[in-house]
Amino acid sequence: MTAAASARVAGVGLGLRAPLFRDLMTRAPATLRWIEVSPENHIGRGGFFESMLADARGRYPLVTHGISLGLGDREAPPRDFLRALRAFLEEVGSPWHSDHLCFGAVDGAHLHDLLPLPFTEASIRAVVDRVALLEDALGLPIAVENISWYAHPGDAAMGEADFLQEITHRSGAGLLLDVNNAYVNARNHGTDARDFIRRVPADRVVQIHVAGHLTGADGLRIDTHGEAVCDEVYELLALALARTGPVPVLLERDGGFPPFDELAAEIERLDAIVRAAAP
Repeated sequence: MTAAASARVAGVGLGLRAPLFRDLMTRAPATLRWIEVSPENHIGRGGFFESMLADARGRYPLVTHGISLGLGDREAPPRDFLRALRAFLEEVGSPWHSDHLCFGAVDGAHLHDLLPLPFTEASIRAVVDRVALLEDALGLPIAVENISWYAHPGDAAMGEADFLQEITHRSGAGLLLDVNNAYVNARNHGTDARDFIRRVPADRVVQIHVAGHLTGADGLRIDTHGEAVCDEVYELLALALARTGPVPVLLERDGGFPPFDELAAEIERLDAIVRAAAP
């Protein structure tokens, strides 16, 4: 990424969602500095989605985050989609493009879910190859995001932090570190989220996600992006930023939208944590 492009994206961001749009454009706090956009929500769509994107571009720097590339998928993405995606990325001026470290398609069928990859050498090689393919096709650096997962497929040959370390260093990809996913996984699987944050490759982190999650009656944590961020995730964010420095932080909210003042308060709290991490 160019230094000029990446320098424009700093501080706290929020995802571009239609239910938030009018408040976002008229009374967002000054501490909101950038917007994250999922291209799949806009490519090939006109009308309100086109005007919403244009208005957001006029006010904020944009960063793109995909939901369909499946960085562990073995089949190449359709060429027409890659061409459309590249044109979109160039249009909005994103400094990098991220997607999830998962698989989501088999034999040409899209499963519309983020399914976990086994933490194995074969998965590492597949992801490294796909990152290279995507960076060549899209002309931008790729960042991989750790996902929430509820069962590991088969036997793990390594821990998740080591898996991320191998992928990012072999591929040269950035890491989009999702601290809520780290917390959800740790609580569900009886591991230590703070240890995970201490072991991920801090030198590869280009962006951080925070979000809320749902806790079921049985204690299972489900990553929903529909609740307020919990105190423990704020604490994990501070720990992560102590290692990475003040990288851009996104507040994810995809449903259960509260009054905008509540989101603004979360943005302000995140901004204070980011500023405290500045050298």
